[in-house]
Amino acid sequence: ITPSIACRPAPQVESGGMFLSLAAIAPVAMGLLRGQPVAAPQQRSPGIRMSDSSRQPMLSRASPLSHLLDQNKEWVSSLKESDPTILERLRQHKPKYLWIGCSDARVPANQLLGEGPGEVFVHRNIANMVVNTDVNLMAIIQYAVTVLKVGDIIICGHFECGGVKAAMQQAAVGPPLDNWLRNVRDVIRMHRTELSAIADEEQRYRRLVELNAIEQTINLYKTPVVQRARAASAASPGANVVPRVHAIVYDPLNLEIQPLDVDFTQAMEGFDDIYSIFPSS
Repeated sequence: ITPSIACRPAPQVESGGMFLSLAAIAPVAMGLLRGQPVAAPQQRSPGIRMSDSSRQPMLSRASPLSHLLDQNKEWVSSLKESDPTILERLRQHKPKYLWIGCSDARVPANQLLGEGPGEVFVHRNIANMVVNTDVNLMAIIQYAVTVLKVGDIIICGHFECGGVKAAMQQAAVGPPLDNWLRNVRDVIRMHRTELSAIADEEQRYRRLVELNAIEQTINLYKTPVVQRARAASAASPGANVVPRVHAIVYDPLNLEIQPLDVDFTQAMEGFDDIYSIFPSS
């Protein structure tokens, strides 16, 4: 190689919005030509650089996520100061509650309940639905009940829910969201008489939010995992029947949660021969 060529910076090629040095690519290409397995050069996302000390990826100060790292450090420091035993407790995962709520950013489970890290096992989706074909949720319920042994499952609906509002409109938003919202529309169908009697549209919407949360607790109550666990606990003399299932509603405009009354005996009356796999549950 002539000195003039050696002194030139290695050419770069663009790949997926990033630039890779040909000097980094060359060993990979030569290895492939020789039939040798060679690891591909590491690609880095924009805004991420490598720490000189540990060679671990770290966010550059120009990254839009850098302030989150700063906030995390402040949170960790504050948490350790207020609860010196927190790290020792978090070595074990023993949450007391399973929370099924809406994905809305205004509905943070732990903060609403006043619980810290490790206390609430959380699943969130649009309009806090319990759909028996949602494999993700069904797996979470199974894990929470059979492995984590949570004693209480909370379904939280909330006012200002865009999913429930969209379900009230006779308008398509496109799949797969339309498919998902059809489950909320089923709740409207089941309670059409009550909802139609409410003249004020805002009050009708708020009642639908409550009814939807109640119906999802009933859907949860019908799952085999919950029925099996309740039947097993009921068979133990003096033991509490768990998991207990609760419906609550949250108002993001005043930050308060309120319980909803769900009479499971009445809700399942006449349907035991259909839904009850473990009658003693």
